[in-house]
Amino acid sequence: MGKILIDKAYNHKEAEKKWYEMWEKKGYFVADAKSDKPPFSVVIPPPNITGNLHMGHALVYTLHDVVVRYKRMKGFNTLWLPGVDHAGIATQNVVEKQLAKEGKTRKDLGREEFEKRVWQWKEENEDAIKNQLRKLGCSVDWTRFRFTLDPGLSRAVRKVFVTLYKEGLIYKDSMIVNWCPRCETAISDLEVKHKDRDGHMWHFKYPIKDREGEYVIVATTRPETMLGDTAVAVHPEDERYKDLVGKTVIIPIVNREVPVIADDFVDKEFGTGCVKVTPAHDPNDYECGLRHNLDIIEVIDKHGKMTAAAGKEFEGMDRFEARKKVVEKMKELGLLLKIEPHKHAVGECDRCSTIIEPAVSTQWFVKIKPLAEPALKVVEEDKIKFVPEKWKKTYYEWMRNIHDWCISRQLWWGHRIPAWYCKDCGHVTVAEVNPDACEKCGSKNIEQETDVLDTWFSSALWPFSTLGWPDETDDLKTFYPTSVLLTGFDILFFWVARMIMMGLKFMGDVPFYTVYFNALVRDAHGQKMSKSKGNVIDPLEVMEKFGTDALRFTLSIMAVPGTDISLSEERLDGYRAFCNKIWNATRFVLMNIDESVDASTVDYSNLTLADKWILSKLSKATKNVDENIDKFRFHEAANTLYHFLWHDFCDWYIESTKKRLLKGEENVKKLLVLVLSRVLKLLHPFMPYITEELYQKLPGHKESIAIEQFPVFRQDWIDEKAENEFETLQELISKIRGIRTEKKIPPSRKIEIELIPLNDEVKSLIEREKDLISLLTNAEKLECVEKFDENKMYSKAAAKGTEIGVSLEGILDKDAERERIKREIAKIEKEMEKVEKKLNNENFLARAPKDVVEKNRNIFRELKEKHEVLLQNLNALK
Repeated sequence: MGKILIDKAYNHKEAEKKWYEMWEKKGYFVADAKSDKPPFSVVIPPPNITGNLHMGHALVYTLHDVVVRYKRMKGFNTLWLPGVDHAGIATQNVVEKQLAKEGKTRKDLGREEFEKRVWQWKEENEDAIKNQLRKLGCSVDWTRFRFTLDPGLSRAVRKVFVTLYKEGLIYKDSMIVNWCPRCETAISDLEVKHKDRDGHMWHFKYPIKDREGEYVIVATTRPETMLGDTAVAVHPEDERYKDLVGKTVIIPIVNREVPVIADDFVDKEFGTGCVKVTPAHDPNDYECGLRHNLDIIEVIDKHGKMTAAAGKEFEGMDRFEARKKVVEKMKELGLLLKIEPHKHAVGECDRCSTIIEPAVSTQWFVKIKPLAEPALKVVEEDKIKFVPEKWKKTYYEWMRNIHDWCISRQLWWGHRIPAWYCKDCGHVTVAEVNPDACEKCGSKNIEQETDVLDTWFSSALWPFSTLGWPDETDDLKTFYPTSVLLTGFDILFFWVARMIMMGLKFMGDVPFYTVYFNALVRDAHGQKMSKSKGNVIDPLEVMEKFGTDALRFTLSIMAVPGTDISLSEERLDGYRAFCNKIWNATRFVLMNIDESVDASTVDYSNLTLADKWILSKLSKATKNVDENIDKFRFHEAANTLYHFLWHDFCDWYIESTKKRLLKGEENVKKLLVLVLSRVLKLLHPFMPYITEELYQKLPGHKESIAIEQFPVFRQDWIDEKAENEFETLQELISKIRGIRTEKKIPPSRKIEIELIPLNDEVKSLIEREKDLISLLTNAEKLECVEKFDENKMYSKAAAKGTEIGVSLEGILDKDAERERIKREIAKIEKEMEKVEKKLNNENFLARAPKDVVEKNRNIFRELKEKHEVLLQNLNALK
């Protein structure tokens, strides 16, 4: 039989394209809803259709794929369902920017043409995302690919909306919402990001009616809103203002008379204890206004411009220009008391960073508490486990203080709300199928709601809508509940909580049993990646440069639960070196065997100590990797594999086999293939491409490593005695190698070693493994002695149960070595003098912290020990 050919270096670009095409063509990733195998299912956190995958996607999809490939190899009927999200606001913004470059707006096109344009854009971009997932090696079931605006998912969305509406859990009301003037839509609390800004606190005087020269002092960060004030509020227990409650104050500029009211939402310790109330432009003021039946005067419109209600001189002015004008005007009137610098958190739109305007608007809402209570209970009762557990606390706090969810968006791209208004009788028909007429009066004069649903509404149904609900499909019966969800903690409330609520409501069961929260990927300095900082690491560029396997392994080994990942090129380069190590180790094995080697016929009765040791270590590594992937401890599994392959297999075992291979020993060839084959299978979930490439070169390989059985723990391979004995040899060999390094003896130069075993057990071990020790230390002579020859020059060391003497006869120049030691002694004596002087200084001992004093004492002790050893070495050279 011939030798197996393998290139000198790994070509990741060629391998990645070749093997993914093969896996997909063979249908390895396609799940079978009627299979007898135990199911394992997971839905992809759908990326937005809006662009390229970022490093956060690379992390979460890598971890998904590790688990999915692992479960597939463990014999599960594995479904990883892929798809993309229509991403309402984000996608509409992207297409609107394209139109702006053409000098057009969506209103120029009209709704129908604009929607066509977005669909066209979606078709052009969807393939890019699919190909990026392929490049990353994601073993998803492409036959079940979903899009949140697919007909099937749209039907599920309508079914959920209509059901909740009929049960009174969806309602329409006029309430204060977060309004984005740029996107021209309401957004939920979760879509508002708060950013600390340096602003000002303006203190204004409001005249008290019929009390000449008397004022109340109010402070505000938003002077323009005073034009819409309809009250001044004080705390009911604030003695300073008891006589003012019920009186009237005059809002300057607009000269509006408003009441002074008492309400305990006022913090009497903050500022003057007097608060201006603007119900139309502040959520707390809005609630206060409802309690006291105050007028709601909108002075800022949906475009961020001042309305007619603000007065003629402000009408049409930008809100921030109006701010400056109001301050000027108050100054002219002598009613500006003072201006103070004030840092405060300002709400911005998560999509476009425009400052949010609280606005009263008629919107659709989900009555959330009845849905939140069961969703809270399943996590409390551990029916859904969180990994890490710390996120439970955050979840509980949010779910216990949850507000109704504003689900309508004033957009054109998305699921249009299935509600039709009758222009004749005013009735609202809410239906799953488009009606021809009003359900109440029969009039054909009906018009559909123009608003669309929040993107997260359809995403909340993802675990069951993607499996065919509301139909009773085989997929739904087999794969729901899904097994696990892996996702970022930043969408715990946007997505995870809402999936739990909707899964319980419409499926009567949890949507998944475990949620694993991955951390954030930051730059090398721990900074959040952003385009403005210029520190974004593009996964596509990384995969091109370092290879997909290097990226995947880097992310996996750094995925410590609860700890953010600081990613750097140095790390990536380090794990690319690991890929090269795997390649070179396999290349070495293949160069020393031929195609006839059958690893299934290893003679276990004829094993060396090194053989027993590597099999025992491999079995323990197998158990460790198996358990850690199963418990989502990816970093521990990856670390185990890294250490086993690089150190145990390459540094020790392969080195130990070289003489036996030269002799043509068959059993060691079989063992090398056996161990390598199992290691490649253990590595496959993390590094799919290089493991498939190398697996296909091994004698006796099957169709694909992707559908191989995951290695199982072998109790019969565990050999604690062999491990202990080999570790004794490792320490001995490492100490001898240390002497080589210290004495600058070239690795190629043969040495003579004398060993004094301190007990019969160690002596027996050394005698048995003399050839191995000689091989791994490049010794031409190795013998056990009772004592060292006083007339010979040695470099000595001690290992477990052994004293070591490496002969320096003919290696070391005695005169040169004496001079080197003398220089070293002089240097140490100088350091000792410096530290001793410090320790004899009473001021230092009295004033320095105890740990600093102790540290100096330890330094002195270490220097003294080194000094004594050097003196002994110098005396030995006389």
